Amino acid sequence: MNPDLMRGNLDLILLSILNERPQYGLAIIQEAKSRTDGYFNFKEGSLYPALYRLEKDGLLESEYAELGGHGKPRKYYRLTAAGQAMLARKRREYAAFHRAMGTVTGGDA
Repeated sequence: MNPDLMRGNLDLILLSILNERPQYGLAIIQEAKSRTDGYFNFKEGSLYPALYRLEKDGLLESEYAELGGHGKPRKYYRLTAAGQAMLARKRREYAAFHRAMGTVTGGDA
């Protein structure tokens, strides 16, 4: 996969995954990989800076929690109301982009 394509869509990917339920970093990576049959296999080095930026921008909140009483607490991220609004906007933008690419390339983008 072209890393430039991932960078341009990372926020949409993360917001979409976290829209369903709060998750911690490794679980987010695994979820993206699982949903795409391995196509999205990003590294922690690109994930965490994006999560921190989205949190700083008020689109995510985080808290440390330990689920199931096993292991150390993990930092779970969840969407804020502003994050949900941004996700809706990014979905509309992506849909318009996808349609335009299909028109330009002469097929399904």
